[in-house]
Amino acid sequence: MKRLLKSGAVTLSLLLAAVAGTYAQTTNTANGSRPSGVLLSVGPEAGLPVGKLKNAYDWSLGGSVQAEMPVVNKSLYLLLNAGYNNFFAKDDVPGLNNMKLIPVKAGLKFYPYKNLYVQGAAGVSFLSNKDEVAANKSAVFVYSPQVGYLIPIGKNNYLDAGVKFESMSKLSSVGSSNNFFGVRVAYGLGI
Repeated sequence: MKRLLKSGAVTLSLLLAAVAGTYAQTTNTANGSRPSGVLLSVGPEAGLPVGKLKNAYDWSLGGSVQAEMPVVNKSLYLLLNAGYNNFFAKDDVPGLNNMKLIPVKAGLKFYPYKNLYVQGAAGVSFLSNKDEVAANKSAVFVYSPQVGYLIPIGKNNYLDAGVKFESMSKLSSVGSSNNFFGVRVAYGLGI
C-alpha cells in the first residue's frame, strides 16, 4: 500500500511538472501574472527522508496552508506557513511508530523570472507524539529552501507547484538532524 501511494505521489508530481511547462509557454507578461495582494494557498505535501532519517522512515505525507503578502512590486513576498507532516515508519523496524510533526515557518518568496520562484523559510517544528517516538524534544528549529512555479488557472486562481529540502535539528540528544526532500502542490487564491 505504501509503495502504491508513493508511486501515485511521484506520478502526480510529474504530471504537474508537465502542466507547469505548458503554462510556462503561454505566459506573456513581463513579470508573470501574480496577484498584487495577498495570496493564500492550501495543498498536500509528500516527502522522502534522507540521511539517518531514511533508516527509520519510508516517506511522509501531509499538507500546509500558506499566506503570502507582497513586499516589493509583486516580486518579493513575506510568507507564513503552517502544516502537518506524518512520517511513515518502516515496516521492518519493530516497535517504531509514525512521527507526526507540525511545522510553523516564516520567510521570503522571490520571483526572479515570471512565475518561477525561490523561497526560504525557517521556524519551529512541533513533534505531536514525542513519547511514541522516544524523542527528548517536542519542538525543534526547522528551515526549508524551496523552488517552484506559480501556474495561473483562472482569474486570481493559481496552482503552486514546488520542490523543497527541509531540515530539522535533533529531536533527541543521541540523534542527528532530520532531513527530507519534498513536493508541495497547492491551490492558491489571490485576495
